[in-house]
Amino acid sequence: MSAVRSMTLTSKIDHVFAGGLGVLQPEGQCTGIFKRRHEGPVRVELHGIVGDQHGDTRVHGGPEKAVHQYAAQNYARLAQAFAHSAPQLVAGSLGENISAFGLSECNVHIGDVFQVGSSVLQVSQPRSPCWKINHRFDAEHLSMFVARERITGWYYRVLQPGFLQAGDGIELLERHTEHFSIDRFWQVQLSHRPVIDDLLALATTRGLAEDWKRRLSERAKYLQKRVASGS
Repeated sequence: MSAVRSMTLTSKIDHVFAGGLGVLQPEGQCTGIFKRRHEGPVRVELHGIVGDQHGDTRVHGGPEKAVHQYAAQNYARLAQAFAHSAPQLVAGSLGENISAFGLSECNVHIGDVFQVGSSVLQVSQPRSPCWKINHRFDAEHLSMFVARERITGWYYRVLQPGFLQAGDGIELLERHTEHFSIDRFWQVQLSHRPVIDDLLALATTRGLAEDWKRRLSERAKYLQKRVASGS
């Protein structure tokens, strides 16, 4: 397996969150955003942490969104921007499974393979924040802020099932692209006038979820047709 390693990237798990379903007020939607903190080891399998649940399995969970990690340092930015919700903006409140400092959208790349506890996880895609975040914190523009600031966290697929818990190390094992961090992914994806070559390069990045590969490729083809037609 070919890979590039130009840096040592390590962190440790501060908290692990997983749990059952809850009710989101005021409309009463079923959601898995209210996760419980686990002190001991949890089992990680191909579909995620054993016992974790999702309210809408059409857009959450599954092998390409098995485990969600969020950079703990991002909460300070959120609390500053949404002061009235600051007491609730704490680790785990966005529904992540892993909370850790150090790793971020700027230094974690698409396709990165990490040893996390005894499991091996691969970064498959960023999280796409949805309206449920707004309802969770009674903050109308919070999900938009998370997206615009590109502080979404990222999903892993599970390459090797195992166990993980707070205090376990997170260590980069393999890197397949130096170009496409999570932050750079969003710069390309959210660009009003993206460079076609950037879309195509991102779409072929090793480790990227198939759904994103398809969406990016289709967008590039659409833009290529527009250029060819002169429109």
